[in-house]
Amino acid sequence: MSAQSWAPSRRFREWMTFGVADRAPLWEWSPWESTLRRWQREDLGESAKPPQFGECDEKVRCGVDQWMLPRFEERILAEDDETVTDLTDRGVVRRRFKSRDVTAMPEYIDYPVKRRADWESLKGRYDPSDPARFPPDWRKRCREWRNRQPVVVFQTARAPSLFGLVRELMGPERTLYAFYDEPALVHDIMEFNTEFLIGLLPRVLDECPVTTIFFWEDMSYRGGPLISPAMFKEFMVPRYKRVTEMARGKGIDTIMVDSDGNVEQLIPLWLESGINGVYPMEVAAGMDVAKLRSQYGRDLVMTGGIDKRTLAKDRKAIDEELARRLPVAERGGYIPHLDHAIPHDVPYENFAYYWERKKAMLGI
Repeated sequence: MSAQSWAPSRRFREWMTFGVADRAPLWEWSPWESTLRRWQREDLGESAKPPQFGECDEKVRCGVDQWMLPRFEERILAEDDETVTDLTDRGVVRRRFKSRDVTAMPEYIDYPVKRRADWESLKGRYDPSDPARFPPDWRKRCREWRNRQPVVVFQTARAPSLFGLVRELMGPERTLYAFYDEPALVHDIMEFNTEFLIGLLPRVLDECPVTTIFFWEDMSYRGGPLISPAMFKEFMVPRYKRVTEMARGKGIDTIMVDSDGNVEQLIPLWLESGINGVYPMEVAAGMDVAKLRSQYGRDLVMTGGIDKRTLAKDRKAIDEELARRLPVAERGGYIPHLDHAIPHDVPYENFAYYWERKKAMLGI
């Protein structure tokens, strides 16, 4: 069968279920804004975009809004020569640098849920039947995707999630205390969101050619998960199961979760929950795709797993890193790409070399 007949959605499904595919899907993380500007100064030219990303298999988010509606009204709260303090549309107060060349993360100062009453006041903004959750051209998009057959992902910025939603509403520190001090509140937020997803998903999956679902959690750091496996099992496993069982009943074979950090202790629990894929497999946190393939076999699918820090070194280091990771992709179930966005210490020349070497090793 010719390569032209392999639509991205079909290739993804076959590859991630260890079926018969022409090749691995070609995906990649994007560069930081400061990285892109460096590349433009080095080789690309002003305003030019890296052509490599146009070679990737087409992957799109379905565009269904999973956050609060209406949003908070964005406004600037304070400003000085270097920073702006503002209220985001999600009700978070943050202080950020004005310069796009400063790569420091914003400082998050306040979150919308500080007490139970705050959460109760927000519940009305999570109505799964609100027609505004669907883009105005929803039906047109769905028709075009059926014809073009990209990988269509049910995901929006930082959603769907369970732990992730609590963290986005309360902030990381208060969230972690709340598992001990206010477990009923954490249970209620996660239960409410589970019911929200169960109310939203049927229309999405009936009308749209969704290929896969990506959860977002970011619930680990370099040393391990931010909550214990026992807490994960109590608060999250039963709720994940209700969502994943519905999705699998609608034909979704691959359900993945995005979490940075070392997630090894959580992988068995995600598998128990019906989530069979994890990314980005951060190497700096000790995630090793070859080790995990040996440990879990075909039960676990993965993407990512190539150390982004290697691209700041030299060609020999890039070759060695690819030689370590890409053999895992020979048998399917793994899409190799960098383990997060490309930092600004990576020269464009190195990225271009990495890209061509990766394609050659994958037979693309």
